[in-house]
Order: sequence, then structure tokens, then C-alpha cells
Amino acid sequence: MPFNPLSFNQQLPSSVLSIDDGWIARAHAVKHCPSPNFDARPCGVSLLVIHHISLPPGVFGGNAVCDFFTNRLDTTQHPFYAQIADMRVSAHCLIRRNGEIVQLVNFNDRAWHAGQSSYQGRTHCNDFAIGIELEGTGDVAYRYGQYAALQALTQALVAHYPAIGTHIVGHEHIAPDRKTDPGPSFDWARYLMPFGIPVPEKLPEKLHLESTAADGLR
Repeated sequence: MPFNPLSFNQQLPSSVLSIDDGWIARAHAVKHCPSPNFDARPCGVSLLVIHHISLPPGVFGGNAVCDFFTNRLDTTQHPFYAQIADMRVSAHCLIRRNGEIVQLVNFNDRAWHAGQSSYQGRTHCNDFAIGIELEGTGDVAYRYGQYAALQALTQALVAHYPAIGTHIVGHEHIAPDRKTDPGPSFDWARYLMPFGIPVPEKLPEKLHLESTAADGLR
């Protein structure tokens, strides 16, 4: 059954989010932190991809994730940062542990989050996907505020980009040979229940994939 965003009336922390010319309206409690890591889309939006990230690995809070996405990561602050400082990646939004939404790239533009990927026979998912990063890891439970913010954001995105429909997956579903996020700690049923969207098919446990703080990227 197609998702009707108007049928979802759950009370959310920022009420109903609205999108204006590709940006979440500033009237809402959303931070804008523009990233230079984007380019033009060759087609419309028809997919939503959920990722996770933490910087340093397993550490939450601070500005390191936003600094990473805006090419301002200070490599003197942690040894791991030297390994990723030259990466040029981004996502459209980050949802912090407290539920705060940070928008980094206009939804109408192509953020660099999915890397080599394929969805229903279409490759280069960055072309047609919106990428949302959750601050977290695959083995630590995500927080209530993050689920609420993600649901509010999903509601707004599906209303504004109806071609997304029920096409909502994790990075692990579009790059299963190399990615695991958002991981086993993400409760798909809890997230998707208000929308009546089926939970993505559970993938075989991945025993040999390397996981890093930037596991949700590229």
C-alpha cells in the first residue's frame, strides 16, 4: 500500500517538517551546515538510504562529523582522523544522538554518500537517493529522539518527493558486499511502523566486513 504522509499524525519533536527549495525550513529546530561535497543530480529523487557514523570511532557528540563532511576535520584531535581527512564525502542530513537534525546538502543536489551501490537493478544510487546519517554504531542502540526525528524527516521527504514511496533502505541493502550500516542495532520495525512500510529484507550476517567510524560512507 502506498504511504500517505498525511495519514501519519504522531506527535513529533518538530511537528511537521516542511521543505523549501530543497532545504528544511529554518522555522524548524534544524541546523544548516552546508557541505561543499555535492554536485548536480542527473535525475529525480526516488530512494531514501539510512547510514550511521561516529567520530572518533564509537564516540558520540562534538562537531567532528560535521567537520568531516565540510572538509575541516582537525587531524591533530585523534589519530584516526588522519586516515579519513582526505575523503570527500557527505550526506544530506545528520541526526545527532539527541535528535537534532543537521542538514548538510540540498535534497535536490547529489550528496556523496552511497559509493558503489545498486538498488533494484539501478547502479550509482547517489544519483537518485537521499542519504541520512544517524550518529551511532551498528552495535549500540539508537535513541528515541533519533527515531522520532527520522520519522518526522521521512514524512516530510516522502511528501515532497513522492517517488520515494516505500523505497527506504539501509546502506547495507544497496552495497551488501562492503557495508553494514545502519546495523543490527537499528530497529527497522520501530522506524517504519507508523508508515505501514514493509521492513527491508534481513541480510545474512556479515562476519568479515571491515567496520570503521565512516562505515556509512562511500
